[in-house]
Amino acid sequence: MNRNIIVLDTTLRDGEQVPGAKLNVQQKIEFAQQLKRLQVDIIEAGFPASSKGDFQAVQEIARAMGDTVTITALARAVKSDIEAVYESIKIAQNPFIHIVLGTSNIHVEKKFNRSKDAVLEMGIEAVKYAKTLLPHVQYSTEDASRSDFEYLWKTIEAVVKAGATMINVPDTVGYAVPEEFGELIRKINERLKNLNDKVILSVHCHNDLGLATANTLSAIKNGAEKVECTINGLGERAGNTSLEEVVMGLKVRENYYHCSTRIQTTELVRTSRLLTHLTGLDVQVNKAITGENAFAHSSGIHQDGLLKDKNVYEIMSPEEVGVESMELILTARSGRHAFKNAVEKMGFEIGDANEFEQLFAKFIALADLKKEVYDHDVFYLVAGHRAEAVSDSRLYELESFQVVTNDLSPTATVALKRGGEVLKGSEVGDGPIDALYGVIKSLSGLDVSLKHYKINSISRGKEAVGRVNIQIEYGGKTYSGRAMDTDIIKASAIAFLNGINAALLEKTQESMEEGARAK
Repeated sequence: MNRNIIVLDTTLRDGEQVPGAKLNVQQKIEFAQQLKRLQVDIIEAGFPASSKGDFQAVQEIARAMGDTVTITALARAVKSDIEAVYESIKIAQNPFIHIVLGTSNIHVEKKFNRSKDAVLEMGIEAVKYAKTLLPHVQYSTEDASRSDFEYLWKTIEAVVKAGATMINVPDTVGYAVPEEFGELIRKINERLKNLNDKVILSVHCHNDLGLATANTLSAIKNGAEKVECTINGLGERAGNTSLEEVVMGLKVRENYYHCSTRIQTTELVRTSRLLTHLTGLDVQVNKAITGENAFAHSSGIHQDGLLKDKNVYEIMSPEEVGVESMELILTARSGRHAFKNAVEKMGFEIGDANEFEQLFAKFIALADLKKEVYDHDVFYLVAGHRAEAVSDSRLYELESFQVVTNDLSPTATVALKRGGEVLKGSEVGDGPIDALYGVIKSLSGLDVSLKHYKINSISRGKEAVGRVNIQIEYGGKTYSGRAMDTDIIKASAIAFLNGINAALLEKTQESMEEGARAK
């Protein structure tokens, strides 16, 4: 009989710690909705004590998804953090508080500068307090893989007796190797089942040595009941355990692990693409499961074998993870039915006839320009349309632009719209993008500096859709902007404006909070 493995997705918490991956509240809710379609068991929605924005995002996710998905959020072992988690997730149907505290010598001595007994007491008191707020509490023994085993177990035993209902064993710095980590989990599991067999044993692995998936699967084999992962393996440094790799590892090798998950695997690629769109962080083409080449075969020997029988070189079908084996290429003559089928295949729900007609008009314009429209094009066309639909009179929109480039004086002329006002101006720069950004900066009146500019193609063909990702600095903080268009100069302008708008929104929110405090 198969064991069910609980899947916690921490893309919105641990994954978002990647520089440049910061999402706003609307983007987090959109991604959480996709995680719901993916059927993850638990969403770790953020770190509410870190900022007002993160608190709000966690609260909104708990409100929107908390009736069908278990919601948690991270807290350090301090009362204010625990209270922030409780206040942000209490509206959910089955929430729990996640507390983290280090157990390795280097964490205890260098990070906390306290004795082991003092740190242990911190953990016990944190769990006891959290239990007064919610019945379920997870305790993470940070840096467990580099901890002295007897102290690690002493901590686990104490916090379980204090009321912890889940114990999470993290390989925080990706130090573990599969055999060693599996043995650690086996020893903890044996003792934990004798102590309290209702406590769930969980693991959270990082990928610094490229072993996160292997360590997680080894932990499952040795008794772990829950895994913490991120989509695309997103996370700081080398990232976290990739959810799609663990889930498909268990599915393909079910006869070995005798475990399964509730994950709707046909949503895996769709979830991966949405995350790429929201963060602007690409997946390497040869990434397992979700990479663009994961199911591509170029070798003549491989192609010959596949034509004879797919099982010759495929251990899973593309359809299992949501990749269409045959991509329907659309043209301007494809019509509404074919376009609607393509949109629904991408996982988007069309709100009403008016929205569909707007999307179809954009599709026809793109098809006239590109001649052939691919799945990637459809995905980003709809995602871009949804982003444009969120308007705010405080924000800037690109009304029109003209860029002239030459060796002497590249010039950009831009008209921006803000509410009912239209601002126009021209600037000369070192190149077309420098001139474009110079005039936008001047018209907005914000002293921003460009820190990062990246451009790449997201589809095929001569008129492929290009995506621009930028990072700007304003007031000592970094903001990201992203945009897509077949005209890469236009995409560059919109991406820069999106970065400026992100800065404006945060500035407005801070002013409102200051005003509220003054009252």
